[in-house]
Amino acid sequence: MVVENLAEVEKHICEACARAGRSRDEVTLIAVSKTKPVSMIEELLPGGTRDFGENKVQELVDKYEVLPKDIHWHLIGHLQRNKVKYVVDKACLIHSVDSMRLAETISEEGVKKGVTVPVLIEVNVAGEESKFGVTLEETEGLVREIAKLPSIQIKGLMTIAPYVEDPEENRVHFSRLKQLSVDIKNKNIDNVSMDVLSMGMTGDYQVAIEEGATMVRVGTGIFGERNYNI
Repeated sequence: MVVENLAEVEKHICEACARAGRSRDEVTLIAVSKTKPVSMIEELLPGGTRDFGENKVQELVDKYEVLPKDIHWHLIGHLQRNKVKYVVDKACLIHSVDSMRLAETISEEGVKKGVTVPVLIEVNVAGEESKFGVTLEETEGLVREIAKLPSIQIKGLMTIAPYVEDPEENRVHFSRLKQLSVDIKNKNIDNVSMDVLSMGMTGDYQVAIEEGATMVRVGTGIFGERNYNI
């Protein structure tokens, strides 16, 4: 089923890009494989899917060890500082940097391992108390501080929008994050590019694409409902 599901998601991405007057090449689909077995990921590899998202460091590391090395692993979940050392040289992008302390730890581990770690700043656009991320107002200041650190590179912004029945309700949040990224880009801060806008999940990725997402994170739409009992 996952191959068929992926084809359906791909169709919707193309349609959303067409509505927004964007090229399909501008959007990276991250297949969120958290809690899913390696066998499901392997089903998607022959079709060319190479971007996968994981929430937990241990799960990313375990899958990294056994799957082909040309896979791009995205860490999209909240990252604890004591787990940073395991992931800085395995994740192609850390989506969830939301504090200076976390950025400093990433920088230190990047220096130790001799790698530059690409990151996104997680912004809690909707101001939900249950979500991680900095406020819209705090973002630029944090970006400026993190940009001074060695072995870390800010590639853009990420948000997790509220869970809503009607994806149109999240359009305002996506629009705000896009505007923030444009504002920061125009400041021309050293070591900062705003090329990546990671927003939109299974329920609302089409709206996110219409509002400028360059990465969408789709799990349930590809792999089906999550199994938290494993």
